[in-house]
Amino acid sequence: MNEVAAVLLMMNNYFHDVATALLMGSGFAMWVMYKRFVKEGSGDISSVRTMYVGMSRLAVFALAWIIIGGIPRTIYYGEFEWAAAAGRGQVKALIVKHILMFVFLGWGGCLWFRLKKAIGESVIHDK
Repeated sequence: MNEVAAVLLMMNNYFHDVATALLMGSGFAMWVMYKRFVKEGSGDISSVRTMYVGMSRLAVFALAWIIIGGIPRTIYYGEFEWAAAAGRGQVKALIVKHILMFVFLGWGGCLWFRLKKAIGESVIHDK
């Protein structure tokens, strides 16, 4: 692999990790806002709906990056990440990292599904 391609792949891999954390983080942040403004009654549902639309776009972008960025990462994983990590004795760290990433992905997805249901129910109750 030439140097430019290696740098691009490395950047993709970093952004792929960031997108995974962004999916979970945006879901968590939106859930906190929903709880604060709607559940605790300190705000109205219209501001939560507005935030939800913007944060949903962010979550969709993160999910798209996870899927699309995961393709080259998977293709070059053995050559680019695994071989280097195994050579330095970091196999356990890579395993833990991937377990955490799957947990973050699952948690973020779960938060967004719960939010969609909760925001939908509050829209019904608001009318």
